Amino acid sequence: MSADKEKKKNTFTIIKDDPTDGHGGYNAGVISLENMSPIIVDPNKEKAYVDMDAMHARSKVERRVKWTHLKEEVPDGKLYWIVWVNVERNENGPFYSGVAGSEIRVNRDIKRGYKSMPEHVKHMEKSLKGHVIVEHMDDLSKKLLKDFLVEFNADMWENSPETLKTALPE
Repeated sequence: MSADKEKKKNTFTIIKDDPTDGHGGYNAGVISLENMSPIIVDPNKEKAYVDMDAMHARSKVERRVKWTHLKEEVPDGKLYWIVWVNVERNENGPFYSGVAGSEIRVNRDIKRGYKSMPEHVKHMEKSLKGHVIVEHMDDLSKKLLKDFLVEFNADMWENSPETLKTALPE
């Protein structure tokens, strides 16, 4: 994969114009996911990265497995997190406004995966509303997420609310 293509793939959707701004016509009241980016946190390989295909349940870790909502049907499944990160802008510039992690487990040997679709939908909605939901994540995954967010853009991290900074400690 070329460096340009790889760089483009690892970018956040930061801020786009709101097509319904200022009017109540067509599309008014529609939820916009334009400011949301999914981050895959892989504690197995100790890395985190943006995978926009997760918005449509087609991230690299989600492909080529049959999904179940029963965790026990995925024995020895490797843990991954899809973290829904919403970005907003205030007088200081862009910041991470909402962050919510959703668990998935994948066993490639049996081509099975576990995820709770209601949880993913709920976490996407909570992230859009500026909530931080990471308390159920393991410490390594939280550290990987924080390191990724800081490294991606330290200014956005600094502009972020204290609730996020305390939820993802050193």
